[in-house]
Amino acid sequence: MKIFTESDIRSFIKLNKEVIHIIEDAFKQLVINQVVMPPIMRIDVKENNGEVDVKSAYIPNKDFFAIKVSSGFFYNYQLGLPSANGFMMLISTKTGEPKSFLLDNGYLTEIRTAAAGAIAAKHLAKEAVTTVGVIGTGAQARYQMRALKLVRDYKEIRVYGRLESNVQKFKEEMEAALHITVIPASSPEEVVKLSEIVVTTTPSKSPIIKSEWLHPGLHITAMGSDAEDKQELEGAVIAKSDRYVCDSKAQCLRLGELHHAVREGQMNKAYPVIELGEIIAGKSPGRINDHEVTVCDLTGTGVQDTAIALYAYHLLESFETIGMTVDNHKQLTVM
Repeated sequence: MKIFTESDIRSFIKLNKEVIHIIEDAFKQLVINQVVMPPIMRIDVKENNGEVDVKSAYIPNKDFFAIKVSSGFFYNYQLGLPSANGFMMLISTKTGEPKSFLLDNGYLTEIRTAAAGAIAAKHLAKEAVTTVGVIGTGAQARYQMRALKLVRDYKEIRVYGRLESNVQKFKEEMEAALHITVIPASSPEEVVKLSEIVVTTTPSKSPIIKSEWLHPGLHITAMGSDAEDKQELEGAVIAKSDRYVCDSKAQCLRLGELHHAVREGQMNKAYPVIELGEIIAGKSPGRINDHEVTVCDLTGTGVQDTAIALYAYHLLESFETIGMTVDNHKQLTVM
């Protein structure tokens, strides 16, 4: 049994184009291969505004698959703690033995989620983009903007958050990291109307984005609806879009934005839904022209977790094999 700590993982695994490629291939495998991906198991801890999810997927012909336990406790900011946490365990597909624990405290989930957002924009957003928007100012909002910069060379971010202090921190960090301009917005409406790509990264339980704010050329990636009671988009946003795409139709019908659109009577279960993997595999088109309004509904899939866990494990193991310690790697990176 090999155990890797968060510091090990953070030292070697970075949000980059290689990770985006790994997650892109995972989405492709989901539609072209016989991936076994069970429904998400979730435990709600309502008194502390928390949840714990268990996700997994077996990708045929891989040596291991991951079982991930991840938590989101959304009052943690009051304690000065991150909302996300968790770990991943790799199981041998030959013997069923646990082979490795990746004690990442949610870092790998942040990375693979951000990569998924970048992939959605890569296939569904306009090629030439100046202004992007983000609703939410937490860790995932930051990761999303970093990942998006890898696929679209935008110049400015419009950001909306509930707390002015968090918006200011976001502004300072993103301007320093990405060398772009960050403009605080007074409302979600301002973000949507003045942006070409909008990413929502909140645990909201009521719609934030309204359909009357949509405009030609807009792309929206909704990240937050990963439970039945979460919702960031009015159902009419999906109904009025030119192209609706999701990570998993079955999963989004259960707990994504699609779930709410059906519940509100804006859509029906027979509506033809495109999965992101179908676009990557060339089975369906992505954005067709610069005037379309596109929406991507991302609930987070077990296949992403297995993909990022395998990538992390093999990379960490390769450095371990050649005797490269975390400290050695840090020194080499600095040099």
